Amino acid sequence: MGALKPWHIAVLVVVLILLFGAKRLPDAARSLGRSLRIIKAETKSLHDDDRDLAEKADAQAGYQPLPPNTAQQQPPQQQYAPQPQQPVDPVQRVRDN
Repeated sequence: MGALKPWHIAVLVVVLILLFGAKRLPDAARSLGRSLRIIKAETKSLHDDDRDLAEKADAQAGYQPLPPNTAQQQPPQQQYAPQPQQPVDPVQRVRDN
């Protein structure tokens, strides 16, 4: 029931020629081939990029951060508590401006 027989292909070709015409079918096939070529190149570049990223990650895994230099450390800055602001009347603020 699901088998594709040779006469099915022949009917499909005839229908395509009747729908699109003999001149447009080669152009359509050419553009389809170009599209497939572009997709193939892009997927290959994606695989190459993934491989390059993996190699860079492996190379950076051996790096150790530098120890902190204790001679150049600055004393911690004092934390000041913020001063509470006095409430301002919105009407007065509009009048002042």
